[in-house]
Amino acid sequence: MQFTRALDVNTHPHPTRGSGDGSGIERLTERLNIGVKHEQSLKHKCFGGRVAGTAQCVLNTDVDAETPHFQAHSSRKSYADANRVSAVILGGGAGAELFPLTSTRATPAVPVGGGYRLIDIPMSNCFNSGINKIFVMTQFNSASLNRHIHRTYLGGEISFTDGSVQVLAATQMPEEPAGWFQGTADAIRKFIWVLKDYYVEKDIEHIIILCGDQLYRMNYMELVQKHVDDNADITISCAPVDKSRASNYGLVRFDDTGRVLQFFEKPRGDDLESMRVDTSFLSYAIGDTQKLPYIASMGVYVFKRDALLYLLESKYPQLHDFGSEILPRAVLEHNVQACIFTGYWEDVGTIKSFFDANLALTEQIKGAFISDGCLLSECVIEHSVIGICSRLSSGCEVKDTVMMGADFYQTKEEALNLLSSGKVPIGIGENTKIRNCIIDINAKIGRNVVIENSMGVQEADHLEEGYYIRSGIVVIVKNATIKDGTVI
Repeated sequence: MQFTRALDVNTHPHPTRGSGDGSGIERLTERLNIGVKHEQSLKHKCFGGRVAGTAQCVLNTDVDAETPHFQAHSSRKSYADANRVSAVILGGGAGAELFPLTSTRATPAVPVGGGYRLIDIPMSNCFNSGINKIFVMTQFNSASLNRHIHRTYLGGEISFTDGSVQVLAATQMPEEPAGWFQGTADAIRKFIWVLKDYYVEKDIEHIIILCGDQLYRMNYMELVQKHVDDNADITISCAPVDKSRASNYGLVRFDDTGRVLQFFEKPRGDDLESMRVDTSFLSYAIGDTQKLPYIASMGVYVFKRDALLYLLESKYPQLHDFGSEILPRAVLEHNVQACIFTGYWEDVGTIKSFFDANLALTEQIKGAFISDGCLLSECVIEHSVIGICSRLSSGCEVKDTVMMGADFYQTKEEALNLLSSGKVPIGIGENTKIRNCIIDINAKIGRNVVIENSMGVQEADHLEEGYYIRSGIVVIVKNATIKDGTVI
């Protein structure tokens, strides 16, 4: 059984969403890199301590599961060239499951980890994999996403040499009934004329297609290299998952060469059971393989350029989605390969998963994750993520909370002036107690407020009062004002 392990890579600093310089996305990705010691050990076994990501790990099938043997191949017939790879990052749909965080922004623009946006994950992975020819396709509520991309990646801080970051927004095309993207494949097809010209001009050989709403760290060129080694038309990056999550993804079954035999999008019942596989070959990385009997697509694909164009233009011009329509058919006629990723990976498609993934950042530091520019005054912060330019007044107690911070810095004098005129400044007022909460950007929470959902309400809509409850988590909406003495 062959597989590759995506390498962790050093990261470059990117500006935060505020005007000041941040310490970089590496602060976030370091906390996402659960099990880094094991990964370094695996690197040493596979590459003899070298960082050059050009070797392939082969797990011998004739050895017991507890003692995997690794073999390093030091030479290859063909090497992947990052200069001939282009990335397409899909901005996602309406993001209904992340509402109200997506009420005024696209899913990839949702703040994460204090000072970043979800789009920063695939963008950083691209740059640190040497891929600098990037298209971002946006659709719903894309203004804040476009603004973030411009400020962060197009503001002169990053040198692209012969690369670029281009935003392609959904628009009406000639002879088409509507401009909205109908699915992942349709999004690319609608701009195929732009991509084809670019790919010819830049001599692009491989296209990597990415999602903008996941947390993980991956060297994409390791994935592309396996794609080249296998002479694959399509390579799917996959991860082992348990039964509770399996129906949320496209699942794959593959043979002992890694060739995908079946791709089934979000199966349930008997169909789900039919996609169960023996994952014992991954016991070195995931421990109890009985708990993770399914292999899920991460929504990360590598296509040969000609294969992608053929599938979209000639073979399946009427099909709109890769996962539910094109890939299940493509595996029957094309060389589709699986590449197993066993690092940290979280799809943050719901309020609960988003909340848990953010709070997981605090586990390695055993406390709170405090971002730049915060003004804290004699407060208690426990197991929480505090975003940039946040203000917490004296007597505050914040626990199990994701506070996204502010778009701008409000000085102490400005806050005092607002208080003296009976208004609520941005941040959290004196003696306020908050627990199990997401506080969106620029929220104003007054003094002596209690937010803890003590009644255990699971779902509720209170937009007029500035909050929603989703999965038992109170979500204070962007720019909301919670008056003094309010109890939620």
